[in-house]
Amino acid sequence: MDVGVIGGGWAGIAAAVEAVTLGHRVTLFEMAPRLGGRARALPDGVLDNGQHILIGAYRQTLSLMRCVGVEPEQVLQRLPLALVTPDGRGLRLPPGPPLATFGWAVLRRQGWSAGERLRLLATSLRWMALRFRCSPSWSVAQLCAGLPRRVRTDLIDPLCVAALNTPAERASAAVFLRVLRDALFGGQGAADLLLPRRPLSALLPDPAGHWLRRRGATLHVATRVQSLAREADAWHVQGQRFDALVLAASAAEAARLAQPLAPDWATRTAALRYEPIVTVYLESRGSRLALPMVQLHESASAPAQFLFDHGALSGMPGCFAAVISGAAPWTERGLPATGEAVRAQLQRDFPAGTWHEPPRVKRIVAERRATFACTPLLQRPPARIAPGLWAAGDYVEGPYPATLEGAVRAGVTAAQALDGAH
Repeated sequence: MDVGVIGGGWAGIAAAVEAVTLGHRVTLFEMAPRLGGRARALPDGVLDNGQHILIGAYRQTLSLMRCVGVEPEQVLQRLPLALVTPDGRGLRLPPGPPLATFGWAVLRRQGWSAGERLRLLATSLRWMALRFRCSPSWSVAQLCAGLPRRVRTDLIDPLCVAALNTPAERASAAVFLRVLRDALFGGQGAADLLLPRRPLSALLPDPAGHWLRRRGATLHVATRVQSLAREADAWHVQGQRFDALVLAASAAEAARLAQPLAPDWATRTAALRYEPIVTVYLESRGSRLALPMVQLHESASAPAQFLFDHGALSGMPGCFAAVISGAAPWTERGLPATGEAVRAQLQRDFPAGTWHEPPRVKRIVAERRATFACTPLLQRPPARIAPGLWAAGDYVEGPYPATLEGAVRAGVTAAQALDGAH
């Protein structure tokens, strides 16, 4: 078939690669000058538009990278999950089966009482007995109400906002448990952190673009699709005829294009609400962290939850990335104030001698619509829009929050559905 893919983020890339693999002729339209969507390098080709983390359970994403000629072992640094604060305390999972090593790590976690550690283990066993399922109406805060406050503050709240980009008070407990299930029951290495060693565009978008072109696909970048038209048994986009389409644009753009064709789908998609992420890049020449990723203590005056050392990751000594997920309160204060708060947070929270020179803000990147707000009972739009027209994106119906793995899975699923829908 002649297949059109509208949108060149990770979902659109996955759909295009899968469609080519299935033997279709593919034309991809991307409104930005380069592929990658919200997970790409900035125009300087050095820094990214945000600090992304993959985990070992992202098997479809890793498979897609290998398909287009990227070896994950070369571009990602694999580390056992470690949520360690500047004082050296935290949860460290050793190599091995995640479920067993999680229990070992909890029992050895410094800074918690024996009662706090045992309460977390008992709660985790109860979640396991319930097959990591709960009422769809629960928030993560409700799910974890029986846990000690220190366990919630030190572990649950940072994990929740990192995975769902939604604060625990408003985040879906059902989705949170699904993420924990796949990490703890996904087999050895599923909970490992996979931290990019190279700019995001080198992980998938650029190699995938080359792979697609070599296999005859046509890529139109810097091209915004204005409308979709259905005539007889074919779709028409930008004057071209297609047998089927994958709509892999952002949710807002997909809703605009689908409105004349499927108003109910478009209305549900347009109703999604969003959470921002702010990444503050800082410079401190001669400085380095004890670990490539350090967990920070968030508070009303300390915005960042995690700090990444790009000297240890990507060969940029003295460059650091502080990540603020669920960043709406800070975007309201303004980016200069946010950057200053992060700078003060780093100087205050790390031991003396960490910083060879005081950190200074180098660049601030705000993705104001980084992810949909992953709230309880959220009605996400289905993948099927109309006959021969499928949506692909991290926002469509599915078990995952807005992650790279969710986007890739949606793209592959949409491409595989085209044959049956035509």
